[in-house]
Amino acid sequence: MRFLFFDRVLEAERGKRIRAVKAFPLSEPFLTGHFSRAPRVPGALLLEAMCQAAGWLVLYSYGYEVSCVISLAEDVRLAPDLRPGAAVEITGEILDTNKRASLCRARVEEGGGVIASARRLIFPHFPAADPADLERRFRAYGWLDGLPAQEKG
Repeated sequence: MRFLFFDRVLEAERGKRIRAVKAFPLSEPFLTGHFSRAPRVPGALLLEAMCQAAGWLVLYSYGYEVSCVISLAEDVRLAPDLRPGAAVEITGEILDTNKRASLCRARVEEGGGVIASARRLIFPHFPAADPADLERRFRAYGWLDGLPAQEKG
């Protein structure tokens, strides 16, 4: 089972920023049996959502030629009381990047207010085994709907 913590990309600008959305319905598998009397979305999942969105932006920015993993998350603030049923907007930004790694930041907003943030996320880069397959997978998720196709240079 894979947990994808953004449902749709609203906009993405290569090398700069991403805006995505995620809904947290009570039917999510990670909520089953947790917090049964007062369900809450675990704060760690908000961090995962920020990392996934920013990490995907890195892949998208490099034309899927790289893969990346989160290696550092600093100055993280998480909402302790997000209730299931909420829909949030995730924004990620690339602050600095080179061939070896990218430095990003991200935030999660609900109702126009910031409920979680990570001021420093570092993603080392690794060569992607099959960039075309990686792009096909993201298209299958629907994350690239409405975004320009990767330019071949």
